[in-house]
This record gives sequence, structure tokens and C-alpha cells, in this order.
Amino acid sequence: MSIYVVDASVAAKWFFEEDHTESARRLLGGNNQLHVPDFLLLELDNVLCKKIRLQELIGKDALEIRSALRTFPITRHPFGMLMDPAFELAHQTQSSPYDCLYLVLAVLLHGELVTADRRFYNIHSPGPFSNYLCWVEDLL
Repeated sequence: MSIYVVDASVAAKWFFEEDHTESARRLLGGNNQLHVPDFLLLELDNVLCKKIRLQELIGKDALEIRSALRTFPITRHPFGMLMDPAFELAHQTQSSPYDCLYLVLAVLLHGELVTADRRFYNIHSPGPFSNYLCWVEDLL
């Protein structure tokens, strides 16, 4: 059984046909433990609102997606306990504190952060966090 922390770049692909959608959806099958900071719900809300503004999605469908996400087999963790180490990591690496929440959670759980955020992956994969990162297309 694998422990994966899933960031918003991957979770959004569960609902929208984009690059790497098939790989992202593979996480939902199998015997994986999926974890997220509860902040993910707000990040997905932001994605949905943006798609509504761009007329790529209607409000009714956005509400269905929000509801569906809450039924997925995902363990949500309060992000408050992750904020201080995420800030430190973000400050040291010039990354977003939002993105670092996910990486910090992966480290705490001894799991891997699955991401489709190429910039974030490229910044952190060659360093001390390489064992905690997984590019979405590299999922087995």
C-alpha cells in the first residue's frame, strides 16, 4: 500500500480532461492511501470559480464536483499544523507556501507528494525532498 499526498494540480485532473488526467485518475483505484491538507478544498473551489468565469463550467456542475470530492477516499489533515514548516520551506526555496503545505504533509506521513506542477517538481526533486516527490506520470 502506498501513501500519497495529492496536490490541487492532480486533484483537479480527476474532474477535467487535461494533460495527465489518466495518470491522476489511477490514484483513485488500487490500494493507495490518499491524503491532503484540508486547504485542498479551497484550492479546488478556486479552480472551479475560475472555470465558471471562463465559461468552461456551469455553477450546477461545480456544485456536483464539490460534493463528489467530499466523498472520495481521501484523508484530510488540518493545515494549521503544517503552516510553520511550510513557511520555512517556502522561504528557503522561493516556493509558494500553499504548495509547500503538501510537501510538508508528505514528509510527515513518510509518503510521496504526487504533483503535476512542473515548476514545483523541478525545484524540489533534485534536492533533499526527492524521496517525497512523485511526478504524476511516474505513478506505477
